[in-house]
Amino acid sequence: MTDEAGTRRDKPRPSIKDVAALAGVSWRTVSNVIHGHRYLRPETKAKVENAIAELGYKPQTAARQLRTGRSNLITLAIPYIDHPYFASLAHAVVEAAKAYDYTVLIDETRGLPEKEEQVAHGYQNSHADGIIFSPLALPVDSILAARDKTPLVLLGEHTLDPRIDHVTADNVESTREATEHLISLGHRRIAFLGYLTEGTLGTGDLRLEGYRRALTAAEIDEDPELIIGAVTQTATSAPVSAESDYSREEGYARAQQILQLRQTSQIDAVVCANDLLAIGLLRAFREADVNVPGDIAVTGWDNTPEGGFSTPTLTTVAPDMNAIARFAVEAVHRRILGSTEAPVGRVAPHRLMVRESTAGGLP
Repeated sequence: MTDEAGTRRDKPRPSIKDVAALAGVSWRTVSNVIHGHRYLRPETKAKVENAIAELGYKPQTAARQLRTGRSNLITLAIPYIDHPYFASLAHAVVEAAKAYDYTVLIDETRGLPEKEEQVAHGYQNSHADGIIFSPLALPVDSILAARDKTPLVLLGEHTLDPRIDHVTADNVESTREATEHLISLGHRRIAFLGYLTEGTLGTGDLRLEGYRRALTAAEIDEDPELIIGAVTQTATSAPVSAESDYSREEGYARAQQILQLRQTSQIDAVVCANDLLAIGLLRAFREADVNVPGDIAVTGWDNTPEGGFSTPTLTTVAPDMNAIARFAVEAVHRRILGSTEAPVGRVAPHRLMVRESTAGGLP
C-alpha cells in the first residue's frame, strides 16, 4: 500500500479484536477457538475460523510464549538431513509432534563435535521447549556434562544410559535375525560390511555384535578376513558426505575387495550395516556379472525406499520409524510438562523384510 507521495505504508496486521468483530463474537471466544477449546458450538467455531482465514490473522507466538512460558517448538537434531534414514525419521517426528501441537525445527549437526555440543547446551538462546537429539560424535557422558535445563531425549542404542531418556531400535537383535536368515538359507561364508574402527559412535559395532552372535549360535567360526571396514571420515573433512561412511559409494568401492576375497574365501553372503552400503554393493556386483542371490546374497539395514526398487530388491531390517518418533515425542513432551519421573529407555520394534537379494523372489 502506498500514499499519494508513493511512499509504501504497510497494512496493519489484523488483531484478535478484528477477528472478533468480523465474526460477531468476543475476543475471548476467538482465543478459545485458537487454543482448541472443546466446548464451542460448531457454528461459532466455523464463523471464527472463516474470519481468521479472511483476515489472514496469525496469533502472536511471542505473546503466547510470555503468557505460558512455552513456544510449542521442539528441535530435532540429526547428523544428516538428506540421509534416507534421517529424512524418514524427521518426517515421522514432524507427524508425531502434531498430536501435541508442536512445530518441529530441524538442525543438521553433520556429526561435528562442536555442533553436537551446541545441541547438548540447549542452543543457549533457543526458544525451543525441548530437544530430540541423535548424536554421532559425543558420548553420553559428554552430553550429560554439557546439557542445560532444556528437556532432552536421545536417539540411538549407543546412547543407552539410565540417567537420560532415550529411544532406540535393537541393532544387535535385528542384525542377528538378518544373519540367521542367511544361515537358514544354507550360507556359511558370511561377510560383514561396515565395521568402523574410529570416528563415530557404535551403531556399526552393535550390528557387528548381532552378526557375531548369529555365527556363534550356529557354531560357525568367525573369520576376521570377512569383517570388512568402511572408510571413516574425519569431522573436519570437506566436503562432508551427506551419508558419511555408510554410503552407496563406499559399498560400491568395497565390492572390489569382496570380489577379490571370493576367489580365496568363497564368500556366499554379505550382511551390510545399512541399505546404502548394500545398494552400492548390488550395483558393483551387477556390473561384475555376479548373480544376487545365486552367487552371493546381500542384506541391508534401514528399509530405505530405494531398497524396494533396487535390482534385485533388497532384504533389509525395517525399524518402526513411527514408533521411534512417537516414543521420542512422548518423552520430550512429558519432560516439557515438568515430569520428574526417572528417565525411561524405550526400544522400538523392527522386522526383517525378506526380498529378492536373499530369497530370489518377491517379498
